[in-house]
Amino acid sequence: MMFLNHFALTAHPFAEKPPIEWLLRDERTEQALARLKFFEQQGAIALIIGQTGLGKSSLLRLFIHELPHNRYHPIYLHLTPLNANAFLRMIVTKLGEKPMMGKDRMLLQILERIKLNDKCTLFVIDEAHLIDPKILTDLRLLISAIDEDVSLKILLCGQESLNQILKRSSYADLVQRITLQFVMHPLSNEKTGAYIDYRITKAGGSTKIFEPESKNLIHDYTGGVPRQINNVATACLINAAARGLKKIAEALVNETMAEFHLP
Repeated sequence: MMFLNHFALTAHPFAEKPPIEWLLRDERTEQALARLKFFEQQGAIALIIGQTGLGKSSLLRLFIHELPHNRYHPIYLHLTPLNANAFLRMIVTKLGEKPMMGKDRMLLQILERIKLNDKCTLFVIDEAHLIDPKILTDLRLLISAIDEDVSLKILLCGQESLNQILKRSSYADLVQRITLQFVMHPLSNEKTGAYIDYRITKAGGSTKIFEPESKNLIHDYTGGVPRQINNVATACLINAAARGLKKIAEALVNETMAEFHLP
């Protein structure tokens, strides 16, 4: 990438999946991790809710990374629209077994593997707003069947529509087991600037690349949504490098937004 050399960067500062040590431990993230730490020690089900692009998946990466793996067996499940049988097959496979034929047999497989495990099994379900309602029924059956053993925990992470799904009366007993819910919000104007500086610094760059006014404008355009910040900041770096500019001013941000047709 041309802009890396131009700005003397060692890596892409706004990559979608940066190294875990690049993830910003801001107040918002620390609050979420503190709540998840409580969930780790107590409770069966937790929810992380937030609109797309806020960094929910990055939060899950940090949480899983910091789990005491001598006591927990985390299973990360990134949901796509799939049916309940496909979901169960995915879990059985992640548990190291060959899925049997039939839903009931697979549920028994999962239960037996969890009970035989000397660690607490933790299902981390990302994009949970895409979940098939029948999957929630199966999760309820699993969590109910081994409640006394406290050997299974479920972390559901998704957009606001997940809450609407869980409000259905048929999931009342599942909802009663929710220990905590954390709602992620966009970054403030100040935090957006700090986020840009942090990622630039991690990539070996100078915090002077983006002028203060340009960072304010990026916040205005993106609403403080990290994924959008990444997209706009990257486009600005590309545009500045193409023009031979070493600093990104407010005018360049406006021009970049127009040229790249960014939202």
